[in-house]
Amino acid sequence: MCLNSNAKLAYRFSIAPMMDWTDRHCRYFHRLMSRHALLYTEMVTAPALVRGGALHLLDYNPEEHPVAVQLGGSDPAELAAATGFCVERGYDEVNLNVGCPSDRVQSGAFGAVLMKSPDLVADCVSAMQEAAGDVPVTVKCRIGVDDQEAAEVLPEFLRKMQAAGIGRITVHARKAWLDGLSPKENRDIPPLDYPLVHEMKRVFPDIHLSINGGIASLDMVEAELAHMDGVMVGRAAYHQPYDILGDADQRIFSDARACLSREEVVFAMEDYIGRHVAAGGKLAQITKHMLGLFAGQPGARRWKRVLSEGAHKEGAGFALVQEALPR
Repeated sequence: MCLNSNAKLAYRFSIAPMMDWTDRHCRYFHRLMSRHALLYTEMVTAPALVRGGALHLLDYNPEEHPVAVQLGGSDPAELAAATGFCVERGYDEVNLNVGCPSDRVQSGAFGAVLMKSPDLVADCVSAMQEAAGDVPVTVKCRIGVDDQEAAEVLPEFLRKMQAAGIGRITVHARKAWLDGLSPKENRDIPPLDYPLVHEMKRVFPDIHLSINGGIASLDMVEAELAHMDGVMVGRAAYHQPYDILGDADQRIFSDARACLSREEVVFAMEDYIGRHVAAGGKLAQITKHMLGLFAGQPGARRWKRVLSEGAHKEGAGFALVQEALPR
């Protein structure tokens, strides 16, 4: 599967980049439930790749396509070099993070703090596009930060991105408060402003705009697609993956093929888990992403308990996963 074969289809629905969550094991697991959703890596910082040589951070499974990599950084030359590494490895898209509010990101002068420096962001994405060639470069941003007036800041930011040649942007429909709120609080406390993001689609009809933030069900995804070009789902897709991804291909992408059942998804992970454990990996590195598979179903509590208590133990393998299955 290759994103470029049907780019507009994949852009309709994506799973957000989430630090410590959307690693390669998570993405492989999610891909079993949806053939079409666009999957994003955790944010990878450009300095880690360019200065630190940590190219292993770009490893992924070929089965993950369509898959996009998200970069963090604020130096155009460094981001261009990092983009080159991503393109060499075959990613379908390179995304620039202009939305993460963590202290670590602020200290590196990138993430949401870049909403205050749209001209610098424009320089960054211009350099990235030159390095990316035919691979799309995109941006994920907030509606503003701190005391900025979002209704003024966001359209100006989008204009500068459009002038820099960016054709697709995902907007997290909350401000980021860089002073006074933790990263966790920034995911919940700032109010959502869907109407503002909807208005941006009317103002910028030529930009492919996706909305992110607070999307908790496929019903909400379908409702937002009435206003927007695409929808990005974050925590709900992680904590209730089957509820979000299980019917997505049929409902969002009009693919009549049946999705795997929850239990079929488990057994489809068997070979992957076996290879990982045989190579010296820990079962828990994979199963931590699978804990929500049976959310809301009979046996869900036991499934989580058996995996949480046993997957970290020496020698744990797929037999434990089978034992945990709801009965």
